[in-house]
Formats: sequence, structure tokens, C-alpha cells
Amino acid sequence: MGAATQFEPKIRLLKQSIEKVIKGKSDVVDLAIVALLGKGHLLIEDVPGVGKTTLAHAMARSFDCSFQRIQFTSDLLPSDLTGVSIFNQVEHRFEFRKGPIFANVILADEINRTTPKTQSALLEAMSEGKVTVEDQTYPLPQPFMVIATQNPIEHHGTYPLPESQLDRFLMRIRMGYPSEEDEKQIVRSQISYSAADDLVPILTANEIEEAQRQVEKVQVHDALLDYTMALTRVTRTNEQLTLGISPRGTMALYRAAQAHALLHGRDYCVPDDIKKLVVPVFSHRVIINTNYSSPLPKSAEAESVIRSLMEEVEVPL
Repeated sequence: MGAATQFEPKIRLLKQSIEKVIKGKSDVVDLAIVALLGKGHLLIEDVPGVGKTTLAHAMARSFDCSFQRIQFTSDLLPSDLTGVSIFNQVEHRFEFRKGPIFANVILADEINRTTPKTQSALLEAMSEGKVTVEDQTYPLPQPFMVIATQNPIEHHGTYPLPESQLDRFLMRIRMGYPSEEDEKQIVRSQISYSAADDLVPILTANEIEEAQRQVEKVQVHDALLDYTMALTRVTRTNEQLTLGISPRGTMALYRAAQAHALLHGRDYCVPDDIKKLVVPVFSHRVIINTNYSSPLPKSAEAESVIRSLMEEVEVPL
């Protein structure tokens, strides 16, 4: 039995578990699982009330790992995330008290409601899996995943995430409104954030790490790598964008495609693995040229530009 086939039953159970509380959003759940398998962080952006926090909570409750929810507010300090050193009067020395960032899964709720200074406290944790406080470096538990929610930046009381912070997220996804039938089911069942508390853990920390290692072994044909590179290059030369995709973004798409293949029980990638992930992996990494005005919100405008650029690149057979 291949490694991809070996993990397929557990991953299928994981998806079924999350979909008990996230109704009618199979594609969104797939992308969330891809972020986990790809050893990446997930940014969920949408208007209030469509299930962003519920999805993040359902993800966390489906893992047998430590979990912390952090509500981001305008008065949150970096030390509220990372922890502080406190003087022990008995032993006459300073002791480091770990903050909530020291958990396997972090739900960063409404991350763009806090100041850029506090947002930046996550950078080292998200990119290197460690935290430095007062010249001392502390490793974070593994696996480590940040699932952040944010309201559109057009909403009042939000601080736009800087490009360096956005680049640390493997993907940005949208929930979208449910269909009429799904919304009826949600209303009748009274599904809410607390419904995720009843979910049973599906994957242990060791199983998550093993699945992430198997993702790295998924084969990507040279033609698909060339396709990935072509998608990257077209963002760097288009006049509608002032900032194209960096090499980190290219690697993110490559890794996400490998994770998408494993999600579907394959140990090799196909073109659809890349095509389905270009928008969620690329759209938050580009900056729209201000000379090109659009009535769309900024995030939706970026997604629209990425979709149009995809049509310029030939898909390998």
C-alpha cells in the first residue's frame, strides 16, 4: 500500500468530521486540509457571520493536539502572545512564562484588529517555528499551525496585514455565503461555534507530522514545475500588479499542489492540483497597481487579476 493510499482513510474521516459543522463548503474544507498537510498557515477572510471562526475551531478540535484561541484586539501586546519573564523571588532568578503561542494549533481570531506591532510578533513563529524573547530562543511544539481569521480590510477598526505577514500564510481562502438549502440546514440545526466542541480528534500530532513528511515525497513532473514557474513569471511582468510572486510564493504553490495530490490519494501531481490552488496561494501575495481602479474589494480584485493571468499560461497535458 502506497503512503498516499495509507493516509486516505484518515484524511477522509478528517474531512467528514469538519463537515459536520461546516455545511456545503466541501471545497473550502479541502483547502483547509491542504494547508495542514502542506505544513502551512491558513488565513480565512470574509464578512462576519459566515463561519470563519467555526471552521478554524473545527479544524483544531479534529486534531489530538494542544490548541489555543487568541482573540486579537487593538490593545493586545506582543508579550500577550509570546509570554513574559517574571522574577521568582524564592529562587532569585527570572522565569519565562510561556504565552498562548506555545501550542500546536493557534486560532488567531480577527487577526487584523490588532496593531502591526503585535501582528509582527507572529512572524518568527510562523516562519521558523520558534520564539525569541529577551535574547532567548524557545522552540514551538510541532506540528505548528496558525489558522487566522480576518474581516475584509474595508471594514472599520481593522489594520491591513503587512506584505511580510501575508507571505507567511500558505493560503488565503474565503468562506462565502451558504446556498439556500445549506443555510436552511444550518438554521434548523442551530450550528454554531460551540458545535465544534463535540468533534472527536481524528489525527494525532505524530500522524500529522508523518502526513506532512509524505507530502514532500509526492512527485511533481518537470512539465508541472515549468507550469508553476510560468504562472509566477506572469505576475512579475503584468502592468496591473506592482508586486508579483516571490520565490517563497512559488515554493508555496509547489508544496500546496503536493498536499492536494495526497489529499486525493495520489503520490504524484496532475495539472488540476496546481490550477485549483493558484488563486488561494497567490492572491494575497500580490499588490494591485493603483492606476487600475476597480469597484471590487481589494482581495476580490487580486483574485480576479490572478484568474485572468492564469488564462495566459498554457496548461501542460
